[in-house]
Amino acid sequence: MSDDLVIAVENATVTRNGNQLIRSVSWQVELDERWVILGPNGAGKTTLLNLAGARMHPSGGTVTVLGEQLGRTNIAELKTRIGFSSNALRLPFEETARDVVLTASWAVVGRYRERYDAMDEGRALALLDQLGVAALADRVYGTLSEGERKRVQIARALMTDPELLLLDEPSAGLDLGAREDLVRRLGDLAADPDAPAIVLVTHHVEEIPPDFTHAMLMRDGGVVAQGLLRDTITADNLSKTFGMPLRLSTLDGRFHAQAS
Repeated sequence: MSDDLVIAVENATVTRNGNQLIRSVSWQVELDERWVILGPNGAGKTTLLNLAGARMHPSGGTVTVLGEQLGRTNIAELKTRIGFSSNALRLPFEETARDVVLTASWAVVGRYRERYDAMDEGRALALLDQLGVAALADRVYGTLSEGERKRVQIARALMTDPELLLLDEPSAGLDLGAREDLVRRLGDLAADPDAPAIVLVTHHVEEIPPDFTHAMLMRDGGVVAQGLLRDTITADNLSKTFGMPLRLSTLDGRFHAQAS
């Protein structure tokens, strides 16, 4: 496996309770790439992200993440190298935003008897500042808005300086202002040459940040198209993915889609 290859999925299938969640998916991500996975509900996007995050094993095929093949490696150690942001990750509502981010240093959810040094504290605050929520560091996480929580979640995912960053629908449930602010910040992160490889799952082309490089379109557990972003996000491919005629336009580097 090449040193530049961060994710290598070969003919992966995931079957649960007789249902095929993804089927014969092959996919590769290199360290300087920023991918978006796009498709309707039930397309298999989150399942594929869970494979990439070492949170699920394939029923068939192989999945290699950061040089480690799932099923042949220590999953607990591998997870420490991956930043994962998802609403499925249950974070304690009673803790401060600072502690939600800080506890990622020990790969735990909820502060207990761990000790953190000044460097950890400084990094947590710097990441909250990078995501625009430094002023909320001492606010209780459960009192934050949905948009503020999403940004805290991403700061937590970046806390360990991961080699791979996985974002599961980071803009879901956000109002227009919060969405646009988050998309801009994710675009800034994508443009940073020192940022890790990034994979973002979404339903909407409008939520693709600037400076993302590649895309995969999924439907019914399979791949409709994948490759360079501008070659993959086309009206024809989107129409096949969502099962209806769609028109696509771009403005200032952002995509917009509507029914044809």
